[in-house]
Amino acid sequence: MSFGDPNNPYGQPPQQPPAAPGYGYPQQPPGVPPQQGYGYPQQGYPGYAGVNTMPQTMPGLMTTARVLLYIVAAVQAIGGILMVLGAAAVNDASNSGEDTFGRNGFSDLGHASAGIIVVIGVIFLGLTALSITLGVKFGRGGQGIRITTMIYGILGALFGVLILISAASASSSAAFVWALLWIGFGGIMAAAMIAPSGAAWFSRPRY
Repeated sequence: MSFGDPNNPYGQPPQQPPAAPGYGYPQQPPGVPPQQGYGYPQQGYPGYAGVNTMPQTMPGLMTTARVLLYIVAAVQAIGGILMVLGAAAVNDASNSGEDTFGRNGFSDLGHASAGIIVVIGVIFLGLTALSITLGVKFGRGGQGIRITTMIYGILGALFGVLILISAASASSSAAFVWALLWIGFGGIMAAAMIAPSGAAWFSRPRY
């Protein structure tokens, strides 16, 4: 028998040709590492050099704006409660005047003043809820929270400017300090939302 005989069971097995790549797979030259599969983003894991990662910790300016929102909410809540209590006291005084002297212009003015004070107090309490909601939503909110906070801060700063003008005309040092606080708080909140770090924080992916 010859080892070249294909029917010889003791002969050397015939050489098989190299397996061709499967249908549909690109043939890469030898020495080239395989490319990443189609449809998968080519990016590393957070923490590796050269990888652009979104901030996972709230920036310092954002944290400051959040704290200021809670401080503003506390001031608004105290102011709203005091206004509601003051309106109730004014209304009771007007009722007592009516019982003693009958209904007159002073009692009507007292009731009207009490109604106006109540409305302002309710507005303050509503703003309290808005301030707390914005502060809480900083962790998971999107661009809507960012834009609302920015507008809120701008309006707060404008409110402080109006108080400052009134304080200058009345020469009131307490109102002057109050106006500066509102301008500073509103300006910081608006600046935090306009800053690139604020935009990146509210645009980050959420899983």
